[in-house]
Amino acid sequence: MGVFCWGWLSDLIGRRPAMLGGLIVYGIGSLMCFYSESIQLLLVGRFVQAFGAATGSIITQTMLRESVSGDRRHAMFAQISAVIAFTPAVGPLIGGWIDQALGFRWVFLALVLMSVLLFIYAFLKLPETTNVSLRSKVAILPVVKKMLAMPRVMVFGVLIGGINGVLFSYYAEAPFIFIEHFDLSPGVYGFLGIIVALASVVGAMISKRLLTVYTPEKIIRLGCLVMTSGALLLTLGSSLSMLPNLLQIICMLTAMFVLLIGAGIALPNCLSLALVHFQDVIGTAGAIFSLGYYLLVSLTTWGMGALHNGSLLMMPLYFLIISGVMWLLGKRFISEE
Repeated sequence: MGVFCWGWLSDLIGRRPAMLGGLIVYGIGSLMCFYSESIQLLLVGRFVQAFGAATGSIITQTMLRESVSGDRRHAMFAQISAVIAFTPAVGPLIGGWIDQALGFRWVFLALVLMSVLLFIYAFLKLPETTNVSLRSKVAILPVVKKMLAMPRVMVFGVLIGGINGVLFSYYAEAPFIFIEHFDLSPGVYGFLGIIVALASVVGAMISKRLLTVYTPEKIIRLGCLVMTSGALLLTLGSSLSMLPNLLQIICMLTAMFVLLIGAGIALPNCLSLALVHFQDVIGTAGAIFSLGYYLLVSLTTWGMGALHNGSLLMMPLYFLIISGVMWLLGKRFISEE
């Protein structure tokens, strides 16, 4: 709900106030977590924290979409995707170090400090990108109707939701595979996250390079094809139970690396192209669009949990179906305009 509220609000009050307001809410939520004395209060604090943090995703995308155009926008989305790819790997490592040294509460205090520093930096450096005279309350229903009438926009939502759903499903299922099945230590498993993040970075950088040769639409279709190929390799690698554990782990990680390179190739261009026809209501359109694909991410991750049965093959087959559907949709609907 955070992406929806901050995106819609940014059309009314501006991008800069929405970003600053979200950072304040994020800091308050982190402080609530630090002082919580029960699991119930901790969960409330986490909700407030997540609601505020959502401003970073939607407002950043909105500001890019309205202030940068063409190939430069595609390239900037690729650069940002490369940086963001490292956060799921680096964040838990830093949090783990703080927890081991000082206790879990100090993780939240570190997040409070981070929110303060980000607020100060944004307050001093972040410009307003929307035209002040055009600020208005945007009706939501007409924007929803326009989106539903454009299959291309809906497919972009499915592709973005599918890519992020695969990534979140991997992080949900991987501990059962590498820690429980292959008996890796949590410390070793933590470093595997860096390998996975590196794949997304490589994919985003390849995407940026390809923009000098191919159209973004063609790059998206290529990324979906690479994802499908990686999922097929992952399925084959998971079937090789006759191999020594170390060799099978290497095969699976290599295949996952290929899959996530494909995700890194496709994702920035999907984000860049999705709302090009909604520039006049870009904040509200981004809010609705982001809410839709985040719901799809949640559904995809839930599906992985529901299908979990302890088998190595379940995750690869799930990813193969998702990436195959994405490739078919991209081939059918994502063509050069």
